[in-house]
Amino acid sequence: QVQLVESGGGLVQAGGSLRLSCTASGRSLSRYGMAWFRQDPGKECEFVATISRTGANTYYADSVKGRFTISRDNAKNTVYLQMNMLKPEDSAVYYCAADQMYGDAYPPARPGPYDSWGQGTQVTVSS
Repeated sequence: QVQLVESGGGLVQAGGSLRLSCTASGRSLSRYGMAWFRQDPGKECEFVATISRTGANTYYADSVKGRFTISRDNAKNTVYLQMNMLKPEDSAVYYCAADQMYGDAYPPARPGPYDSWGQGTQVTVSS
C-alpha cells in the first residue's frame, strides 16, 4: 500500500493562493489515480478534484472549477493542488487519496474506492 503525506496548508486571506502537495512513498504513484477531498468538522467529506494515472484526465467539483488545478509529477511521486482565488468556504482539512487503477480512466469522484489516504493538511481562508 502506498503511504501519502500532504503539505502546504496554512492560513491565507480571501483571494489568495496556496499550493498543496501530496508525496507518496512505498510504491510508485504512477500506478494510482489520485484525488483531493476536503472535510470541515461536522460535515461530510467533499470531493475536490481527481487526476488520472498519467495526468491526461482531470475532473473538478463545480465549487472549485476555474480556481483550482490538480497536477502530478510521477517522477517525483507527488500530486499537487494549486488553489487560487480562495474563499472562506474553501476552509477545511484537505486530504489526498490514491486508488490503484488500470489504464488512464478518470478516477472516482467519491471517497469509497480509495484505499490509501494521507493525514490531511489544514487550509483556513480568512475573510
